[in-house]
Amino acid sequence: MKTDKCKRWFLPVLIVASALIVLVGADKNSPAGSSTHAEVKDRDLVIPLSDLSSTAQFYPVEIDGTKMEILAVQASDGTYRTAFNTCQVCYASGRGYYKQNGNVLQCQNCGNRFRMNQVEVRSGGCNPVPIFPQNKTVDSEKIVISREFLQSAREIFARWKR
Repeated sequence: MKTDKCKRWFLPVLIVASALIVLVGADKNSPAGSSTHAEVKDRDLVIPLSDLSSTAQFYPVEIDGTKMEILAVQASDGTYRTAFNTCQVCYASGRGYYKQNGNVLQCQNCGNRFRMNQVEVRSGGCNPVPIFPQNKTVDSEKIVISREFLQSAREIFARWKR
């Protein structure tokens, strides 16, 4: 009788466990926040404003074989902010990228933490490399970051996440 009960529960438990493993494994290398968007390869990055909120969104990009990531967030004043997901000081370490921890972003190399409202405003030091207004186009529906501008930043991602 005990073996029949075990057989009856084995398959559902196996299915649930497999699903959990897939879900946990899928996010293992992604920063906290969402990075569910398909990777952009060798073209402009287009970020729909409807994707953005106070939770950082991470957009994988590959330009000429270099893997990069852009972070975008809506600040508390309603503006949309963008930056390269790499630390201006720690990028060469390969661990100078950010994960969201509550309402702050934290560098995975030096531990520096800062608020979402500081994205694209603070430059220099241990902050993400800002993508200023002159380096992107914003309209009522989207943010566009050109392939050429992304290509110019490849060097700061040469050792990223290695």
